[in-house]
Amino acid sequence: MNYAALKKFDIANGPGVRVSLFVSGCRHHCKNCFNREAWDFNFGKLFDKNVQKEILTELKKDYIMGLSLLGGEPFEPENREGLIELLKKVREQVPEKTVWCYTGFEFENLLKIGGTAKELLFYTDVLVDGKFVEELKSPDLIFRGSSNQRIIDVKKSLEEGAAIWLEGVWRRKMGSGNIYE
Repeated sequence: MNYAALKKFDIANGPGVRVSLFVSGCRHHCKNCFNREAWDFNFGKLFDKNVQKEILTELKKDYIMGLSLLGGEPFEPENREGLIELLKKVREQVPEKTVWCYTGFEFENLLKIGGTAKELLFYTDVLVDGKFVEELKSPDLIFRGSSNQRIIDVKKSLEEGAAIWLEGVWRRKMGSGNIYE
């Protein structure tokens, strides 16, 4: 598995200050994707034990709220095993940190795929699912790029067998500041 970028102080991809790992490789090819160079599975650097250790070290800092996985596409088959290994260590070493994952796949389809896709879901707290759709893009959205994307509470969704929106998600509305829904 390769990764395109590692951000150690990210405030755009989930609540609070987060460590964000952008994996390489994506077959969705969404129109006007913000990270088009990461479509190539060979882009970036090799994700190895040193990078994994670096992420775990950063996650141990008090001001870091959690880890966000983005892409490329974390749920591509080529990326799942490496991310599962990382998330197992995250759960062992810093279980209080949240894991957010951004994917172009929909939650229901990941359940149907099963196997390592479902295992990766098991280690994820929040899933932002659905392809980026340029025509549904809005600057009023927080933590997602287009209005078709959902912010899913993975634990509750796995229990129910259906996608359940995360409660208390911040959404920005034009002219009214931020509201908490």
